[in-house]
Amino acid sequence: MMLPLLLAADTDGGLPGPFQVNFGLTLWTWLVFLVVLIVLQKLVFPKLLGWNVEREQRIAAQLAEAERLQAEAIKGMEEQRGLLAAARTDAQAILAEARQAAEHERATAIEKTRTEQDEMLARAKREIVAERERAVAEIRREAVELAIAAAGKVIEQRLDAPADRKIVEEYLTEIGTRA
Repeated sequence: MMLPLLLAADTDGGLPGPFQVNFGLTLWTWLVFLVVLIVLQKLVFPKLLGWNVEREQRIAAQLAEAERLQAEAIKGMEEQRGLLAAARTDAQAILAEARQAAEHERATAIEKTRTEQDEMLARAKREIVAERERAVAEIRREAVELAIAAAGKVIEQRLDAPADRKIVEEYLTEIGTRA
């Protein structure tokens, strides 16, 4: 709606229309443009370029630092993996050593128990033999006493005790060796 009004603008010395060329205005526009362009090239563009160069250098430095840190991190991870593997190996060696020590202690305890059992068995056998010998001696003594008493009754006289005992003991020993 505005366009027909602009096209029909007064061309008789009034305001120029939007589609009319004004050479004076064009000349001043170009002149101002060139002055602003020169001022920008001399003052503003070098600073902008400097800032861009600084920014690029900072970014490049940060990238280099990041790469260095990444390399250090990778190196640290490799060292940590190596230390972890060494720790695992050491732990396995310690476990194996502990198992071996436990097995040795177990074998020692078993051997000690067997030795104690053998000693107890040998002592018990000795005690049984000693007890048997005491019982046999007691039985012989009683048998001698009974034999002397029986012989005394048979003969009806009192026999000499020590000599008779010796005879009876010899006889019983002779009987014991035959049996």
